[in-house]
Amino acid sequence: MINQAIIPLAGLGTRLLPLTKSFPKEMWPLGKISILERILSECLSAGIKEIFLIISDRKKIIKDYFESDKEFEKKIFKNKKALQQLNILKKYKKKIKFVFQNKPLGLGDAVNTCKNKITSSHFLLVLPDDVIINSNCSKELITAHYKYKSSVVAIKKVSDRDVNRYGIVGYSAKNRNHLKINQFVEKPTIQTSPSNYAIIGRYILSKKIFKSLASKTKGKLGEIQITDAMQNLLISNEKFTGCIFKGKYLDCGTLDGYIKSFNEVGKN
Repeated sequence: MINQAIIPLAGLGTRLLPLTKSFPKEMWPLGKISILERILSECLSAGIKEIFLIISDRKKIIKDYFESDKEFEKKIFKNKKALQQLNILKKYKKKIKFVFQNKPLGLGDAVNTCKNKITSSHFLLVLPDDVIINSNCSKELITAHYKYKSSVVAIKKVSDRDVNRYGIVGYSAKNRNHLKINQFVEKPTIQTSPSNYAIIGRYILSKKIFKSLASKTKGKLGEIQITDAMQNLLISNEKFTGCIFKGKYLDCGTLDGYIKSFNEVGKN
């Protein structure tokens, strides 16, 4: 059963400097709630019971955000509406646990910090830069996992000029919105890309990924890439399904993307 999730938050946020120097981008508002709260809400609605937030010492503000502040609550105790807003955070606090990664070495390294935390055979991995609205993408992936009895990645079709920005999948068969994956390539060129289907930040992964990560050396950009570890599992006969999700994808990883995402959420 899929009841655990990992959300990596320890990245340096260099693409959004200086705005992220003291305030993590995951805490930025996207509509009436933060980016992170949108991700957490998606996880809980998909049936996740335990969520590991990977942070660094620089991002302890995220941990503080979910902690109770009795002194502050005393000062606003007459403001019932304000207290109700604070109480929303308590439903998340019951589900989340914090794991520290003070030297980010890529997504693969972030995931590997939870190797002793995951108890089920498969788990959900969600990247906070990728927000998907109008449909619960995590729930779609979980459904596909049970249908195909496989690991699953969320995918969307991208243009030729954008394939070098993503991990790309190759596939041997397609059944409506699902692909039978036979290859993973991290940020290929147009000439070497096996398809135009890009991995978007939602994964259902087997615990076997931890063993694969342990055997991987640093890949592109000097980081441990999750895509390389998944390719290693494919070679070892692990089944992977690509799920073309139904919702609308919002890229919050750049300032332009964040502004567009904020405006898009405002329309809904």
